[in-house]
Amino acid sequence: MLHPISQLQVLMRTKYKRVLLKLSGESLMGSQGYGIDPVRLGQYAEQIKAASEGGTQIAIVIGGGNIFRGMQGAAKGFDRVKGDQMGMLATVINSLALSSALTAIGQKARVFTAINMYPIGEYYSKWHAIEAMERGEVAILSGGTGCPFFTTDTGAALRGVEVEADMMLKGTRVDGVYTADPEKDPTATKFSEITYDEVYNRGLKVMDLTATALCKENKLPIIVFDMDTVGNLAKVLEGDAIGTLVY
Repeated sequence: MLHPISQLQVLMRTKYKRVLLKLSGESLMGSQGYGIDPVRLGQYAEQIKAASEGGTQIAIVIGGGNIFRGMQGAAKGFDRVKGDQMGMLATVINSLALSSALTAIGQKARVFTAINMYPIGEYYSKWHAIEAMERGEVAILSGGTGCPFFTTDTGAALRGVEVEADMMLKGTRVDGVYTADPEKDPTATKFSEITYDEVYNRGLKVMDLTATALCKENKLPIIVFDMDTVGNLAKVLEGDAIGTLVY
């Protein structure tokens, strides 16, 4: 049997048939303080199209933090359930924007919603999402889990497991997992790889605990990387050791 580190090296160099790409809604703001930066949106679309043309089937879950976060709403007096529902709608807005950007450059995409919102999007079904990816479409899975009290990270983990993704790619504003927030602590050091248990025991903010546990239980590895640097998505899919592997 291979040593665990050797297994990771093999994993990093494997051609992924299907991935779940989790995108940050806040990153869509780009240089703006709110909403959707068309330049950043276009950069994302171009990278995703190139990945799809390279033969990787892609499902995407995108957050809504550039528009509304349920927990922040609750802190300001909103009912938590209604606040989370507003956050779900924010993810649908971002998903429609990404779908529009992809379609504009010739990449077919289909928006699925966790709550029935026809004709805004197709009601999510694992099998319909997989069929869309097998036809070369990008499946954009919006609305989180459709239930309050769950983050889009948990939604991404759930959908990644459901659509049988080989890997979950978590695109963020930083280039991996650090011992502390590198935007606040200049002494923070980066992990090249880390286990789910280490993430939990160290209290690292990779994803919420529900999402991390779901990935661990279903053996869905995660690569955390900087999606805002153009070209990084291609590097990850080619097996370059950028970002942090969580396994």
